[in-house]
Amino acid sequence: MASVALGFFLGGCVVAIPVVTGVAEGVEHQKKQNEEAANETRMIKFNALVTCESDAYYADEVHDGILVVRHDKIWVVPRTQDFKPIPPVDGINPPLHAFAGFYIQYPDESRFPPERGLVSTISEDPPVLNWIYCDRETYELKYGNRTQSISQMVGEWDWTEDESCLVFDGWEGFVAIDEWNGKDEDDSTPWGREGLRWALYYDVDDNGLKGKRKGRDMLEITLRRRLQSEEEQLKQMEDANKKMQVKSRGDLKTQFTAPAKDRERRNGR
Repeated sequence: MASVALGFFLGGCVVAIPVVTGVAEGVEHQKKQNEEAANETRMIKFNALVTCESDAYYADEVHDGILVVRHDKIWVVPRTQDFKPIPPVDGINPPLHAFAGFYIQYPDESRFPPERGLVSTISEDPPVLNWIYCDRETYELKYGNRTQSISQMVGEWDWTEDESCLVFDGWEGFVAIDEWNGKDEDDSTPWGREGLRWALYYDVDDNGLKGKRKGRDMLEITLRRRLQSEEEQLKQMEDANKKMQVKSRGDLKTQFTAPAKDRERRNGR
């Protein structure tokens, strides 16, 4: 009987501990949500600049570059002094789109506690937002909608203590992998035809991407946040609104340049 009574007693304790722990976690999560809601700086859109301190001769292909989104992947390319991406080859259409993102909670009720995600615009027309995530199989950094990202590693995204650099899953484990296949003209992939070479990965296991690199060159990099000014963000919003108005009302140019007789006919004259 003693052993049975002890068993019930321990069972009661075991049941009670998760309840208390769950309440504590819930309170802590609510506190975190309140802090996040009050921290509007996480919603400020930023570009991601690249720093590479490697002494490899090819490190200058990555150092001081900027992240762009292309072909569902994240790439490092050179940039201008005014933070515009420089395409590796001429005639890329549509033009390269620089990563322009901000932090926001990922919408998935099955994740507890909820994880802070990262979104970026992936085009200017239309100004669509996608989630940035790490592929569980390849460790590539990619972008996609909720359906594409929900089964992948979506967070937690954060910044360093001084809010200057990006952090994923608690540390800065970002690397750039050379995706060039060694040919003079790599036309086997869409990005090869466009000259895109350095793809962004995350060193999930902190082992130099062992088993993932496939012999390709790798560079450890840091991703620096470059906050967009209010003027830049306002201009983007205004441009987006103008495009939406034109699409909803038709091509304004054709309306104002139509022949006089056509305009008179429309006006009932």
